[in-house]
Amino acid sequence: MRPLKQLIEGKPSTVTVGPDDSVFTALNLLAQFDIGALLVLDQGRLVGIFSERDYARKIILKGKASKDTPVREIMSDRLSCVTLNQTVEECMALMTDKHIRHLPVIGANQEVLGIISIGDLVKETISHQKFTIEQLVSYIQN
Repeated sequence: MRPLKQLIEGKPSTVTVGPDDSVFTALNLLAQFDIGALLVLDQGRLVGIFSERDYARKIILKGKASKDTPVREIMSDRLSCVTLNQTVEECMALMTDKHIRHLPVIGANQEVLGIISIGDLVKETISHQKFTIEQLVSYIQN
């Protein structure tokens, strides 16, 4: 499988939001970029992640208004992060164990390098399996 670095490099720029931005602003970004989560940065430092799940469980179900609520009130701030040294398999295991769908990727100096989703990892796994099958079929036929 490709290293995590190649997965991150192949993705568009990471979309972020500030902790004092409204939930409504964050929702617009999710819709605009057709993504399921945003990293929350405060002066360049990763402080949380905002997801559709946060919105559904902490705004809609609690009767709050997205235009009046800052992201900091509902973001997840207990983060599991990965580095470029980790494998796709390790990331999938972490996501499964923690019941999460998105992982921030950080560098050696804690700088944000990007975000990967469970979908990114599943696509990579399927691609790798497809390649392996093609190689086996080619080997058997020759």
